[in-house]
Amino acid sequence: MQAFCEATQQLIDREKHLFWETAEANKEAVEKLAADHKALEERVWQILQQSLSLSSEEASVSALKSAVKAINLEEEQDQLWKQRCRTPPAWRPSEWKKRHDEVLQKLVNGRMDNQSSPTGDQVNQSSIQADIQSMGRQLKKDLQWVVEKVKNCYPPEMDICNFYARQYHQTFSARLKKIADFVLDDKDCSFLLRWVKEFYPGDLMIYIDRVLDEAKKEWDQGKEPTRDDGCYASPVAYDVIQVELYQNFHEDIIKQNKPHSKAFIKANLSCVEQFRDFLVDRNLFPEDVRENCLPVLTEMKQSAYTYLLTPVHKILKPHYKKVGTSDWLKKNTFEKLLNSTEEELQQLQGSSQSSYQELIGQLHQEVTEEYVRRLLKGEVKLKDSNQQQKAYETVKENAEKLHELFGSKQDWLKEILTKIAEVLKLQDIPAIQMQIVSLGSCHQYEFQLLLYLKQN
Repeated sequence: MQAFCEATQQLIDREKHLFWETAEANKEAVEKLAADHKALEERVWQILQQSLSLSSEEASVSALKSAVKAINLEEEQDQLWKQRCRTPPAWRPSEWKKRHDEVLQKLVNGRMDNQSSPTGDQVNQSSIQADIQSMGRQLKKDLQWVVEKVKNCYPPEMDICNFYARQYHQTFSARLKKIADFVLDDKDCSFLLRWVKEFYPGDLMIYIDRVLDEAKKEWDQGKEPTRDDGCYASPVAYDVIQVELYQNFHEDIIKQNKPHSKAFIKANLSCVEQFRDFLVDRNLFPEDVRENCLPVLTEMKQSAYTYLLTPVHKILKPHYKKVGTSDWLKKNTFEKLLNSTEEELQQLQGSSQSSYQELIGQLHQEVTEEYVRRLLKGEVKLKDSNQQQKAYETVKENAEKLHELFGSKQDWLKEILTKIAEVLKLQDIPAIQMQIVSLGSCHQYEFQLLLYLKQN
């Protein structure tokens, strides 16, 4: 039997003696220990690479058990070194647990790349159909092996079945997505849809529930989602979302409003956006499924916007109150609003670029609406042409600066404020009436909004 656990413990004992119990480590002893450590590590990875092709012999199973224990011992030693103030040896941290995950991920990719030979019932299938069926057969065979043999070699806390299920799902779904990107004939397309809709989801639903449970557990524990290129990434792949379950998770995050909820909502925004694009752009879903899912995704997106933007308006409220007052005609008041808005824009970053642009576009519109509402209810009275000209210049300049700050593509928001500015400098009633008619015809929907704001 290959006693990897015992060998690892012996190396750790030698390491502790050399680096913790002696004043100065002997160079030759350190070099020998490093060589032994590297040799043992290579043997451990060799055993891991055989995980899905173990023989049923007790010695083979025991070797994998021992290798897993060795990995956990190394992980513990890494943690112990973090607590010490001394300089660690070159192989610390060894990060065997991280390497373990990488080795198994490559193992799964390799198994799906080299499936078993086609069976007799695949003779009349196209190459695409045969490939999908072979991958599905390999996936089922390997996961059964994990449950029957590999699971017993791991401690429960490593949750190895779920780990393998996640790796196989990600690999298989990525390959199905690549296949779907090709222009398929009707027969291949029907075969793919049948796999996605009938065969694969049966086992996949169990995995989806586990993924959502895991994501919720991380949120409950206060962990923030990971970042990808500076943006929060959803803990749930968009292609495994059950919309209703994911909506419940999304609503729980908003309702409980924990300190890290904002990060999860930003990640969810990106996920919802990707899933919506996937739903609309791919002809993999029936019309009734799209009709049922799209309103839910729209509702989730809007609730996320409300959750993220409501605190922003709360912070900006004192500055809104100045709009339409005598202080507002002084530049400093609006500059304070701009500065506060810019600071809040930085706090909103963290979602994907497209999600962020849409989010700040929404904020741009809401800030403009609030600006107009305050302006139309303002206390300042424009009694002469000088004040009217000053108000015109102020609103026009405010419109330019808001547009520049948000970098928004919504030019109509700037146009609305510019038209209002032109109305403010008019002195005779007929001219004002003509300008309002012009404004209404150019921006009928937007002008109705402004009239609503004025009435409320």
